[in-house]
This record gives sequence, structure tokens and C-alpha cells, in this order.
Amino acid sequence: MAQWELADETVVRSTAPARRTREIYTLPGEIATEIRRVFLGTAYMRDKTVDNLTKAAEAYDRHRYEEALRLAKSVADLVPGVAAVRELAGLSAYRAERWNLAKAHLSAHFTITEDPEHLPVVMDCDRATRRFRAVEKTFEQLEQSRPSAEVLAEGRIVLAATWADQRRYADAIEMLTRAGAAKTLRNPGYRHVRLWYALADVYDRSGDHSAARDLFARVVVADPDAYDAVDRLGELGAFDAPRKNRKRRHTPVSKKKVD
Repeated sequence: MAQWELADETVVRSTAPARRTREIYTLPGEIATEIRRVFLGTAYMRDKTVDNLTKAAEAYDRHRYEEALRLAKSVADLVPGVAAVRELAGLSAYRAERWNLAKAHLSAHFTITEDPEHLPVVMDCDRATRRFRAVEKTFEQLEQSRPSAEVLAEGRIVLAATWADQRRYADAIEMLTRAGAAKTLRNPGYRHVRLWYALADVYDRSGDHSAARDLFARVVVADPDAYDAVDRLGELGAFDAPRKNRKRRHTPVSKKKVD
């Protein structure tokens, strides 16, 4: 969703204390142009459709996901072939925990673009509704789509969690280990921290608390604010969170947080 942009209105001067007016959301020009190109209807309805998608983007940015979904879905019904519309509707539905709608829109996004970026989210929707075989099928599709290392890692994390849901702990641990989740790295990236956390979670669920504690500690050292790793360490008996060696680095490796 990094494409959505903000354009500030000009501050109006008056005798009263200056106040900034409400920020105006604008769509990237190519998205608005694409909607107008494929829309079948009057000019008024065409402009209203663009306006509704703009409002949907604003609602999403403000974490009003149900509102964003309602608006984006109304646009998707009119222009179902516009990838950005499907993307916004799907992500809004996912945030609102409307799993079936999220899967439908994000699967359509993949069909239009052949970009596997959101296939791990599709997998997570099927995992939420316990359609475990569908998760595996989508992962196969993901592997065949030449994803980036980050997207493939996300797919593996969802698949491992799905197997853990079925108590297939050995399969989940083996896959994450083959993906490099057990490696100790001096300067781990965001993807590596995600894999460490996923493997720690599987170990914890399987009953191997010692291995889980070691991996959660790695996560905390790399990024003390990542997920609930500090709390999980406390639950496993490690009440003193490990401290990062400040002689080599003075900032966390990854500042990115997950909702």
C-alpha cells in the first residue's frame, strides 16, 4: 500500500491562530486513470467511483478497515479488473478478519498481475478457516511464481504454522530449518527475525521450551520490540531479556514492527 499518497491542503491564514486543515488523500494518477478507462457509466458515476476508492484508501490508512472494505468492495463490483482496487479490498478484508472476502480479492489480484506478493495472505486466510489443504495448494502456486526471498519466507512461515495447527511439528521444524531459520547471524534482516520467531513458536507449541527460549532470545537481541517475543521469553522463564552488544551496533537491526 506504499503507493497511496498524501497531499496536504494549503494552510489558510486568518486572524485566528493558524490551523492545518484536514489532509487530502489522492490516488496515484495511473490508478485513477485506469478506473476511468474501464468504467462503464456516466461521467458523474465514474468520478464518484474514483472518489470512493480514495475514501477507502483514507479509511484503510486510519485503520478503519470495515469502512475501507465497504467502499473498496463497491468499487471492485464496478471495476473488477483493476488490480489496485482488488488489492485494497483484499487487504481491508484481511485486516477486518473477513477471510473469505480477503481470499477472493487477493486471489483476483494475483490472477490479474501474476504478482505473488499477497499469496501468503491468501494462505493465512485459508489457515484461519482451517482449509489446510488449500494452504498447501497455494504454497505450491507461490513456489512456482518465482517470488522474492521475503515473500517465499512469509509463505513458509504460514505453511509451518498450518502444520503446527495439525500437530505436524516435525514437518514444520524441518521446513523452517531448511529455510535457514536455525542459523545464527551477526546482522539478521527482517526476514531472518521473522523466521526465528516462527521456529521459536513451533518449538514452544511442540514442547521443546529450551529451543524456543534460545530462538526468542535471538529475536529480542535483534529487535526488542518485535512481536511479543519479550513476553514469550518471560513465560518460558527468561525474566531478564538479553541485551544487545552495543560495542558493534548502536541501533536495533530491524526497526520494522508487525501489527
